[in-house]
Amino acid sequence: MKKTICILSLLSVAGAAHASNDISVTPLTQQEFRLFSEDMGAALSYKPLLPAEPLGITGFDVGVEVTATQLAHPAIFDKASNNSSIKTLMVPKVHLDKGLKVALTVEYGNMGGGQPRVELIWAKVNNAPSPEAVTAAKNADVVIAVVGITSQLEGEEMPVNEPGFLGGDRTSIDLPEPEEALIQAVGATGKPLVVVLMNGSALAVNWANEHANAILEAWYSGEEGGAAMADTLSGKNNPAGRLPVTFYKDIAQLPHFEDYSMANRTYRYFKGKPLYPFGYGLSYTTFSYSDLSLPQAAVNAGDPVEAAVTVTNSGKVAGDEVVQLYLKFPDVEGAPRIALRGFQRIHLDPGASQKVHFELKNRDLGMVTADGNPIIAGGEYTISIGGGQPDTGAPAVSGHFHIEGRLALPE
Repeated sequence: MKKTICILSLLSVAGAAHASNDISVTPLTQQEFRLFSEDMGAALSYKPLLPAEPLGITGFDVGVEVTATQLAHPAIFDKASNNSSIKTLMVPKVHLDKGLKVALTVEYGNMGGGQPRVELIWAKVNNAPSPEAVTAAKNADVVIAVVGITSQLEGEEMPVNEPGFLGGDRTSIDLPEPEEALIQAVGATGKPLVVVLMNGSALAVNWANEHANAILEAWYSGEEGGAAMADTLSGKNNPAGRLPVTFYKDIAQLPHFEDYSMANRTYRYFKGKPLYPFGYGLSYTTFSYSDLSLPQAAVNAGDPVEAAVTVTNSGKVAGDEVVQLYLKFPDVEGAPRIALRGFQRIHLDPGASQKVHFELKNRDLGMVTADGNPIIAGGEYTISIGGGQPDTGAPAVSGHFHIEGRLALPE
């Protein structure tokens, strides 16, 4: 039977993190612009650009800069040829509040001999989910909501001031509010909901975790990202990706920016329960672990430690598994809570098994003390080998080995 899939895409970008309606486009002469500025309480000024650049907005070459008191840098309009087409312009948002004056400056250089024309465009902010999107979801069999953020919002030293973002930094790790509202609105239709995340850093998608039928982390996936997503959601590709960062529930789980200790920083020192742990990932099949092999006798500090485990595809489809080895260290001040010390990616057909071997050398067994000294500490170590971190629900087996002595490592 033919199925209907509703695909919704809403990615927040700088200055366009909301849906807009009631858009007004008003062509203004210089005199009209001044009259408008008086009505709005905004002070405008005009002056030529020197030297004038061949930039355009309509049927002649005009160089235009727009600045405002709230903007960190001017916006430059895209280049245009000498024709009548109107170009799409990337302009930072100027937020207007009733009763507050905003100083705007328009600078232009006219090289085509025509009369410059300025268009002041504004939009009423409306963060409510699109009724059309909700209707489409109601009429679909499955909803795929593509949401997230872009590199226009997150980075370094960026002129961005949006809710949750400031100057390229994140002040919140939640989804932008309009996107959170959208997925909740389409989720309320009761139709199966797949959330596809496009982002360059972790997002606290708590509502989606509890209500969506599936979540696909696509990151900034590039030119063939759409094909990869389609293959994965359709089952043509069996996913085996693992998170390279921790997804926290909210910023309350993060230490203060000016706290430079390692306490609760990264999965190695974090003691809480995150939304998704470092190394987390799902598959369309299942894997089991058995027959862990570890040294029975004590190992001298400086000697390698051999470990092996049998991995079995206990599901019904072929797939890749990322076998991860984690260490817990003796009770030494400065030691991490846990640390990834090896991983291997293997492919297994249904019912097939493979023995996976690891050799832990000095750097793998080492740690850094609170005084900043790299060492191999003597004492009891716990080793866990599985499909993720221990105690997170991932299939794994664990055991212990003992190291005699202590060895200082080169820095």
